[in-house]
Amino acid sequence: MTKADLDLCYLSASDVLARFKTRSLSPVEYLENLAKRTEEVEPKINAFTATHFDKAMEEAKRAETRYANEASDLRPLEGLPVAMKDEVDLVGERVTHGSLYYKDNISTETQFAAQRLLDAGAFYHAQTTTPEFCCAGTTDTRLHGTTRTPWGLDYTCGGSSGGSGASLAAGTTPLATGSDIGGSIRIPAACCGVVGFKPPYGRNPDNTAFAYDMYAVVGPMGRTVEDVALMQNIMCGPHPLDNATIRPKYQLPLQHEGLKGLKIAWSMDLGFFEIDEHVRANTLQTLDMLKDLGAELVEVDLAWTTRAERATMVYLDHLFGGYMASVVEADPSLATNWASYCVKANRGTTSIEFYDAYEAQMEMGRVFGAMLEECYAFICPTLGHHEIAADQNPEDPLMINGKSVDPMYGWTLCHPFNMLGRCPVLSVPTGIGGNGLPTSVQIVARHLDDERVFRVGQQLQNHSFTLNYHEFKPDF
Repeated sequence: MTKADLDLCYLSASDVLARFKTRSLSPVEYLENLAKRTEEVEPKINAFTATHFDKAMEEAKRAETRYANEASDLRPLEGLPVAMKDEVDLVGERVTHGSLYYKDNISTETQFAAQRLLDAGAFYHAQTTTPEFCCAGTTDTRLHGTTRTPWGLDYTCGGSSGGSGASLAAGTTPLATGSDIGGSIRIPAACCGVVGFKPPYGRNPDNTAFAYDMYAVVGPMGRTVEDVALMQNIMCGPHPLDNATIRPKYQLPLQHEGLKGLKIAWSMDLGFFEIDEHVRANTLQTLDMLKDLGAELVEVDLAWTTRAERATMVYLDHLFGGYMASVVEADPSLATNWASYCVKANRGTTSIEFYDAYEAQMEMGRVFGAMLEECYAFICPTLGHHEIAADQNPEDPLMINGKSVDPMYGWTLCHPFNMLGRCPVLSVPTGIGGNGLPTSVQIVARHLDDERVFRVGQQLQNHSFTLNYHEFKPDF
C-alpha cells in the first residue's frame, strides 16, 4: 500500500465520517483500502474469523449514494465498517465463539447492541477472533488459529476480544465490538495499544443469559477516546428484551474540560500484583503528565489482597466454568487447553466459595466507593506484564520480576473491576515500553459516572504522542 492509502486505514472513525460528509473520502474508497490492508496483514496477525467485503461493499455503495445526494437523514455511523467479535450474534451468519463445538452455529437473531450500530448506519465487514468460549486472556484456538499483536508478532493480542484489538492496531477496522467478563475488552486494548471501555453493568444491552451476570458487559473498542465514546453512545441504553439494562439512556459528551484541580487517586499494583519495569516506567510517566495537566495525585492503599484474585477465580470458575463444562463434557477431545483448564477448575469450586466471592466483592466495593467519594477518578496499570506468548498454554509457568504468577489472572489487573460491576473503566495506551510493546492504564470512576473516565482519557490522549496513530503505527 502507498503511505496515503495506509494513512486512510488509520484515520479515526470520527475523521472518516467527517470526510464522508465533505465528500473528500467515499465509503467505497475507504472500504477498498481496508480490504487491501486486510489482504496484506491478515496472514501475519490472524485477527478475523471471516470477512464480508462483498456484502459490505453493497452497503458502502448505498451509503455513498446517500452522501452524494446530501440526504437529510444521514445516520450517525452512515457508511462506516465495524468489526464484530465472533461471539456477537448476527442473524444468518456463522458465529463460532472460537470453538469447534460451535463451528456450524448460525445465529437466528442479531445481538441488541450490535443491531443499534447497524441501525445507526454502520455495517460489518469482518468478524474477529476470540479464544474458545471467550475464556482466556490470549486468543489461540483450534478452530481459527493464533492471533498476534501487530506490535510484536511473538506476543499475544490479548483476549478475549483479541481479534478486535489486533484489527484496530493493524488498521483493518475503525471500530470493533468487545465483551468483558474479566478484562476481555481491556486486556486486548492494552496488548494492542488501542482504547477499550468496560461500561457499567446494565449500561449496554445483550441478548444472552450472561446479560444477567454483573461481571459481564459488552462494549466498544477504537483507536481514540472520542471514537469509543461515539460508539458507546449508540450501543447504550435500556432495551425492552434485556431487563438488566438501566434507564435512562446515558449520553457521553464528545469534548471535555481539563483536569486542573481534580484529585485523582492511583495505585501501581492494587496491593498485590507484580508490575514489570516497562509498565512501571510508562505508568509513572502518565502520572507525571496528569500532574502537568493540573491534577492533584493521591497514592492510595486499598488494602486489597490476593483474596480479590482468588474470589474472581472462584466466581468465574464456578459460573463460567460450569457453562463450559456443560458443553465440553459431551466430547472433551474437541476442547482447547484453555477450555479444559477452566472445566477442571470448575470441578474444584464449591457453592460456599462462590458465596465468599460476593463477600469479597462487598468489602472491596466499600473501600473503593469511599475512596471515590473523595477523588474524581482512579488510575492503575491495565496489565502488569505484556510479554505473554501468543500461544501461551495454561500449564506453562509465567514469571514476572522473577516471581511465579497465575497464568490466567496473575498478569492482568482487570478482574477486580468486574467485581465492582457498576464502575466504568476505560483502558488507554500510555506509550511503548523498552521491549517494543504497548503499555496501558485503566481509568476507573465511581459507579455509573461514565463521563469521568472519558474526561481523563481524552486529556491523556490530547497530550500524548503515542496515542496518535497518524504518526505512530506498528511496523510489522
